[in-house]
Amino acid sequence: MKAAISVLSEYWESYHRRISIPLTAAGLVGAVITAFLGFFWAPLVDPEAWNAPEAYRILFWHVPFAWTSFISFSLLFLGAIFWYARKSELGWSMVVIGSELGFLFGLGVIISGPIWGSVEWGVFWDWGDVRLNTYALLTGVALFLVMSVRSQPDGEETRDTLAAVGLFGFVLVPITAVATTIWRNRHPGLILRETEESGIDPDIRIVMILGALSFMILFSGLVALNYSIQRLKKEISGEKIIVDKGDLI
Repeated sequence: MKAAISVLSEYWESYHRRISIPLTAAGLVGAVITAFLGFFWAPLVDPEAWNAPEAYRILFWHVPFAWTSFISFSLLFLGAIFWYARKSELGWSMVVIGSELGFLFGLGVIISGPIWGSVEWGVFWDWGDVRLNTYALLTGVALFLVMSVRSQPDGEETRDTLAAVGLFGFVLVPITAVATTIWRNRHPGLILRETEESGIDPDIRIVMILGALSFMILFSGLVALNYSIQRLKKEISGEKIIVDKGDLI
């Protein structure tokens, strides 16, 4: 197991800069294609089942935003564990990247969701919906981590505190995920496959799968790009220290 982790770590260190921009670009292109197909190719849903049937098209981005944000928070959770277990720099990088991408994709969820809700439900935000409110809290935790990393002095004590906050925030992920099924108020249920009850159109499913894959590729590219930026900052900081010492001499 340790040997496999070591090999993966070496591979990541060797190739993360090479794959970051191509993956990010491919993900963005896929997201744009998803939006185009969602708005102009995907069929209309049953107008009798929806108050605003045309508005459902925003879900082709809203749902992948949500899925990818959960993966981001999972990355944050794993990073916090690695940090506590080994005080690993890689673990801390995972905490930072997971919180930043969790906030980015979470923001996409809490922007696109209310846009759809305002026309489908007639209200911008439903304070009685457990999923909406736990998700807003989860995104707020990610924002707190992002701001804290930038404003607090870097050190082991700061990292321990923020990693603990990340572990607490991850508890909200399963609560948010199951809230659709257990405490469903207005929020649509989770649809993973076509059934007689869901009646999801095959063309809609194709666009949804394309969106999920595109956002996953985008997520992978942003992880690699963010990690590359962090490594460059450390290299620049190290060079600055050497220069400063040279000036003192």
